[in-house]
Amino acid sequence: MMDIKIQALHFDAADKLREFIQKKVTKLEKYSDDILSADIILKVVKPESSNNKDASIKLNVKSDELYANKTAESFEEAIDLCVEALEKQLIKYKEKVQSK
Repeated sequence: MMDIKIQALHFDAADKLREFIQKKVTKLEKYSDDILSADIILKVVKPESSNNKDASIKLNVKSDELYANKTAESFEEAIDLCVEALEKQLIKYKEKVQSK
């Protein structure tokens, strides 16, 4: 079970959002057993614009670090985009590890 840390900068993330993130990020474990932890940072950028929810996920895997940062209209959407990007990175990581 990976350790998931969620950090919301300058606001309090609702429990519903935290649960959503936990559920989404936990799904990444099916791609690799090497994931040790996930650090998620949420922040609002330029409050006056519509695409102002910024999410970053840093995955710590055994011998590497994978990272995704996305900005969208909602944190849920930004997290979805990050998870998609990390799925692709994890597949490449797994291929790289298996070829060694």
